[in-house]
Amino acid sequence: MYIISLFQHVDVAEKIKTAPDGSYEIGVVIGSFIPFVVLIVIAYWMYNSAKKRDENGY
Repeated sequence: MYIISLFQHVDVAEKIKTAPDGSYEIGVVIGSFIPFVVLIVIAYWMYNSAKKRDENGY
């Protein structure tokens, strides 16, 4: 059930249009960018570990 909720489509534009105030809009925008930031951090970590492994000759 949890995995299905990760793939649900959320209409950010609709949420911003019906937002009660400005702080809710900011929260929606930040919340929509968090998954991309997490993926970038994971990719950078994987790149650094592979680079260090290559430098050490493993």
